[in-house]
Amino acid sequence: MKGSTYRRCSCRDPKTGKELGTSCPKRNSRNHCTYSVRQELSPREGGTRRSFARGGYGSLKTAQADLDHVRALLGLADSDDPEGTELIAEMLAEVSRERSPLPEVEETRRRLNSGQDLIGSLTVAEWLDRWLAGKRIRKSGLNRYETDIRVHLKPRIGDRRLDRLRVSHLSEMFTEIRDANAQILEDNAQRRAAIDELATVPWKGTEHRARRRAMKAAIDEMPPFRRITGPATRQHVKATLRAALNDAIGQQIITFNPAAHVEIDPVRKPKALVWTDERVAKWEQTGEKPSPVMVWTPEQTGAFLDFVAEDRLYAMWHLIAFRGLRRGEACGQPWSETNLDTHFLTVSSQLVQDGWEVEASDPKTDSGSRVVALDDDTVDVLKHHRERQETAREEWGTAWVETGHVFTQEDGSWLHPGKVTDLFERLVVAASGLPPIRLHDLRHGAATLMLAADIDIKIVSDTLGHSDTRITRDIYQSVLPHVGKSAAEATAKLVPLQRKAEAEKAARKAAKKEKAKKDAAKEADAGKGGKPKKGRAKAQAKSAKKATRRRPK
Repeated sequence: MKGSTYRRCSCRDPKTGKELGTSCPKRNSRNHCTYSVRQELSPREGGTRRSFARGGYGSLKTAQADLDHVRALLGLADSDDPEGTELIAEMLAEVSRERSPLPEVEETRRRLNSGQDLIGSLTVAEWLDRWLAGKRIRKSGLNRYETDIRVHLKPRIGDRRLDRLRVSHLSEMFTEIRDANAQILEDNAQRRAAIDELATVPWKGTEHRARRRAMKAAIDEMPPFRRITGPATRQHVKATLRAALNDAIGQQIITFNPAAHVEIDPVRKPKALVWTDERVAKWEQTGEKPSPVMVWTPEQTGAFLDFVAEDRLYAMWHLIAFRGLRRGEACGQPWSETNLDTHFLTVSSQLVQDGWEVEASDPKTDSGSRVVALDDDTVDVLKHHRERQETAREEWGTAWVETGHVFTQEDGSWLHPGKVTDLFERLVVAASGLPPIRLHDLRHGAATLMLAADIDIKIVSDTLGHSDTRITRDIYQSVLPHVGKSAAEATAKLVPLQRKAEAEKAARKAAKKEKAKKDAAKEADAGKGGKPKKGRAKAQAKSAKKATRRRPK
């Protein structure tokens, strides 16, 4: 295909405004004209011509170098490869239209051989939008992805080319997030200090009112209270980007995932702690919880269940406390999957929140779909709950909403998971004397009770719906005091310590010496007219009896 370099003069006739071209009187001047290149490309499917054209070169040498570059790109496709020839021709035509730099030959060769897009002008923001539009997951998951993309990813790296995204760019992004956190904390502290100072200014008096108005105006100018982007959120942002880039690799758009290699602060998940007497006493004094995740002892759990025994949703609290169902699973449990005759229920659905809206959904994970065994007491509780529900259905009559769920509102309609949490918190506050826990902590408590009862870890994991027993060990196992004490004693007895044996021997020797000392003291008391020992008294009586028998008549 033809290609050439040529000189071009851009001077125009002052009267007509047309380019002078070859008639320009300065055309033969050495530095007057610029150089241009033109390279014919393969025609389009309809037969129309297309070419690569570019001008503005200051010298023939640079123009010729770009023309050679274009020809090298055209030579990447074999003569018997019409598809490759078309891809390269389309790429060069777009580069010419957009006036973008010519792509590297070797990079283009790699992309052509791997089936990737040759242009590579797709931005991170464009790809994230395309990726999100193609996701087919539940709405709450989509909303979480959309928030990560809208709030964090697009503003910071959205304008970068997808194929040129590097680990260093992501490190800079997370550094910016940490810096923003520091600024948010400082702004919040300043606003809080100003509000506290405003509270100290009296309402009465002209000067005080003027001062309050000025302070309120200053507070209104301050940034509003904001939440920082915590470690868990940063990890989720990274996970969102990593998933999106993995799909880009799967579609052969890129070959490297920088999100898989960027390092950020790890998330330290809080461990569940038991409300021991010492922790309860400190909480009563300071009002501070030792951990965000706290678990009641069996006695505390029993006290709560006794307190709410007459509550309409008592069966739900009981089921979560003993069998460890999640909140959404309990709210969405149908009677059709609850067999009280065989003492089993099947977790097959749940109610989840999307904002404040509620929707039915499948369990959180594949392992969340599970069969849960029920003990006799729980079965009796559920039977009593079913009887009360039947009574309520008759009372409501045609106004009853038939959802088929085990736990419902008074009229049979769906329970709102958020309202269930609020109700539980109010009941805990009302149960005077009990330290606070979250509704989800009842699930933690169920795991702790099962593990304390020496139930196999696999059975506990299956009951809770975990995909791996490590989750059960790492998150849900909090040691009850009496279980820990028994384990400590059993462990200590397995180790034969020499110093321990010597200590026991010395203790026995000291006890024997003390006993001998006491015996000697009693004998001394008997010799001084005190009460003789029992054994000595018996011997004296026996001797007197024998003497009587030998006495002559």
